[in-house]
Amino acid sequence: MTTAPDWEALRVTAREAMSRAYAPYSGYPVGAAALVDDGRTVSGCNVENASFGLGLCAECGLVSQLQATGGGRLTHFVCVDGRGESLVPCGRCRQLLYEFGGPELVLETPQGFLTLAEMLPQAFGPDHLAK
Repeated sequence: MTTAPDWEALRVTAREAMSRAYAPYSGYPVGAAALVDDGRTVSGCNVENASFGLGLCAECGLVSQLQATGGGRLTHFVCVDGRGESLVPCGRCRQLLYEFGGPELVLETPQGFLTLAEMLPQAFGPDHLAK
Protein backbone atom coordinates (compact mmCIF):
# COMPACT_ATOMS: atom_id res chain seq x y z
CA MET A 1 0.00 0.00 0.00
CA THR A 2 1.38 3.41 -1.00
CA THR A 3 1.14 6.14 1.61
CA ALA A 4 0.31 9.71 0.71
CA PRO A 5 3.32 11.98 0.33
CA ASP A 6 4.09 14.48 3.07
CA TRP A 7 3.56 17.64 1.03
CA GLU A 8 4.35 19.92 3.96
CA ALA A 9 7.74 18.23 4.46
CA LEU A 10 8.43 18.70 0.74
CA ARG A 11 7.50 22.39 1.01
CA VAL A 12 9.86 22.80 3.98
CA THR A 13 12.70 21.15 2.04
CA ALA A 14 12.01 23.36 -1.00
CA ARG A 15 11.99 26.48 1.20
CA GLU A 16 15.29 25.44 2.80
CA ALA A 17 16.80 24.96 -0.67
CA MET A 18 15.42 28.35 -1.76
CA SER A 19 17.14 29.98 1.21
CA ARG A 20 20.48 28.84 -0.27
CA ALA A 21 19.78 30.10 -3.81
CA TYR A 22 22.32 32.37 -5.47
CA ALA A 23 20.18 35.02 -7.20
CA PRO A 24 22.06 38.34 -7.01
CA TYR A 25 21.01 39.45 -10.50
CA SER A 26 17.29 38.66 -10.64
CA GLY A 27 16.62 38.80 -6.91
CA TYR A 28 14.29 35.84 -7.50
CA PRO A 29 15.41 32.85 -5.41
CA VAL A 30 13.75 29.51 -6.18
CA GLY A 31 13.86 26.19 -4.37
CA ALA A 32 12.57 22.78 -5.40
CA ALA A 33 12.13 19.43 -3.68
CA ALA A 34 10.91 16.05 -4.87
CA LEU A 35 10.32 12.55 -3.63
CA VAL A 36 12.10 9.69 -5.38
CA ASP A 37 10.55 6.27 -5.94
CA ASP A 38 12.95 4.75 -3.37
CA GLY A 39 11.81 7.12 -0.59
CA ARG A 40 14.64 9.69 -0.82
CA THR A 41 14.01 13.40 -1.02
CA VAL A 42 16.13 15.52 -3.37
CA SER A 43 16.26 19.29 -3.64
CA GLY A 44 17.82 22.11 -5.59
CA CYS A 45 18.02 25.89 -5.81
CA ASN A 46 18.66 28.31 -8.63
CA VAL A 47 22.24 29.49 -9.16
CA GLU A 48 22.67 32.56 -11.34
CA ASN A 49 25.73 33.65 -13.28
CA ALA A 50 26.99 37.08 -14.36
CA SER A 51 26.42 36.08 -17.98
CA PHE A 52 22.68 35.70 -17.18
CA GLY A 53 21.85 32.94 -19.70
CA LEU A 54 24.17 30.47 -18.00
CA GLY A 55 22.23 30.34 -14.73
CA LEU A 56 20.94 27.05 -13.39
CA CYS A 57 17.33 26.47 -12.42
CA ALA A 58 16.38 24.86 -9.11
CA GLU A 59 15.06 21.90 -11.09
CA CYS A 60 18.50 21.41 -12.67
CA GLY A 61 20.09 21.25 -9.23
CA LEU A 62 17.41 18.83 -8.05
CA VAL A 63 17.97 16.47 -11.00
CA SER A 64 21.72 16.69 -10.53
CA GLN A 65 21.31 15.67 -6.88
CA LEU A 66 18.98 12.86 -7.96
CA GLN A 67 21.62 11.41 -10.26
CA ALA A 68 24.52 12.04 -7.86
CA THR A 69 22.73 10.14 -5.07
CA GLY A 70 21.75 7.03 -7.00
CA GLY A 71 19.21 7.99 -9.68
CA GLY A 72 15.65 6.76 -9.65
CA ARG A 73 12.32 8.27 -10.68
CA LEU A 74 10.76 11.42 -9.27
CA THR A 75 7.24 10.85 -7.95
CA HIS A 76 6.13 14.10 -6.27
CA PHE A 77 7.46 17.63 -6.82
CA VAL A 78 7.23 21.07 -5.17
CA CYS A 79 8.76 24.36 -6.30
CA VAL A 80 8.65 27.62 -4.29
CA ASP A 81 9.52 31.26 -4.85
CA GLY A 82 11.33 33.65 -2.51
CA ARG A 83 8.22 33.99 -0.33
CA GLY A 84 7.93 30.22 -0.02
CA GLU A 85 4.80 30.18 -2.20
CA SER A 86 4.06 27.41 -4.69
CA LEU A 87 5.47 28.05 -8.15
CA VAL A 88 5.09 26.09 -11.39
CA PRO A 89 8.18 25.11 -13.37
CA CYS A 90 8.77 26.79 -16.73
CA GLY A 91 8.40 24.78 -19.93
CA ARG A 92 12.11 23.91 -20.10
CA CYS A 93 12.06 22.59 -16.56
CA ARG A 94 8.85 20.64 -17.18
CA GLN A 95 10.69 18.88 -20.00
CA LEU A 96 13.60 18.13 -17.64
CA LEU A 97 11.20 16.76 -15.02
CA TYR A 98 9.51 14.62 -17.67
CA GLU A 99 12.82 12.90 -18.35
CA PHE A 100 13.22 11.93 -14.68
CA GLY A 101 9.63 11.58 -13.50
CA GLY A 102 7.53 10.89 -16.56
CA PRO A 103 3.90 11.79 -17.14
CA GLU A 104 2.75 10.42 -13.77
CA LEU A 105 4.95 12.81 -11.71
CA VAL A 106 2.63 14.79 -9.40
CA LEU A 107 3.34 18.51 -9.02
CA GLU A 108 1.98 20.88 -6.43
CA THR A 109 0.77 24.04 -8.20
CA PRO A 110 -1.08 27.17 -7.06
CA GLN A 111 -4.21 25.53 -8.55
CA GLY A 112 -3.76 22.19 -6.79
CA PHE A 113 -2.03 18.91 -7.56
CA LEU A 114 -1.51 18.07 -11.23
CA THR A 115 0.36 15.35 -13.06
CA LEU A 116 3.11 16.29 -15.45
CA ALA A 117 0.94 14.85 -18.25
CA GLU A 118 -1.60 17.57 -17.43
CA MET A 119 1.07 20.28 -17.29
CA LEU A 120 2.99 19.12 -20.38
CA PRO A 121 0.50 17.42 -22.70
CA GLN A 122 1.84 15.38 -25.63
CA ALA A 123 5.38 15.62 -24.24
CA PHE A 124 8.41 14.51 -26.22
CA GLY A 125 10.43 11.99 -24.26
CA PRO A 126 12.92 9.13 -24.37
CA ASP A 127 10.35 6.73 -25.88
CA HIS A 128 10.26 8.85 -29.03
CA LEU A 129 13.96 8.24 -29.62
CA ALA A 130 13.49 4.46 -29.64
CA LYS A 131 11.25 4.64 -32.72
